Amino acid sequence: MEIRVQESENMIREQEEALLLRDNGAVPKKNLVQRAISQTFESTAHLANLLPTGSVLAFQFLSPIVTNQGVCDSVSRAMTLGLLAFCGLSSFLLCFTDSFKDENGNVTYGFATVHGLWVIDGSTKLPSELTERYCLRFIDFLHAFMSVLVFAAVALFDSNVVSCFYPAPSDEAQEVLTALPVGIGFICSMLFVVFPTTRHGIGFPLSSN
Repeated sequence: MEIRVQESENMIREQEEALLLRDNGAVPKKNLVQRAISQTFESTAHLANLLPTGSVLAFQFLSPIVTNQGVCDSVSRAMTLGLLAFCGLSSFLLCFTDSFKDENGNVTYGFATVHGLWVIDGSTKLPSELTERYCLRFIDFLHAFMSVLVFAAVALFDSNVVSCFYPAPSDEAQEVLTALPVGIGFICSMLFVVFPTTRHGIGFPLSSN
């Protein structure tokens, strides 16, 4: 009975201390691991907004499967490389896609070329007065290159992918793996703001027009 009474008194004391801390605004701070995990999820979500939706969803869905939850053998490592290459290539190519509304108001997708927009299904043609607007430009290559870098940063934020290729990284390698995607994400985010694109291709939000 004495033990139970003492335990109850300890619980009441802990609750009172927690209330005092909350009233004084002294909320317990997160430890380093909790802050790192929180920042990782926030950074991944932010960077994913810069990529085609399909590439991000495919990677996030298939990554735990092909990497075997980060425990890779030679086969799963090759499959992971294939997934990274496929998603990286799709992120690159989809930056050259664009869309417009045809006469019936249907959204039509195509690839940007030096002569205008090449409609994928060939169901309609781009009006001649809009040809120059949809021509391939240098900024398209810049965005495609940055998209590949952003996808690489998202992949480095994935613990399964990192564990697959670096199951036991050294302290120096861990610092690089932590800092590199943050640096890539920051630089590419700034470049996306400085050099915005007007394209609304496959996997990107559509404009109201």
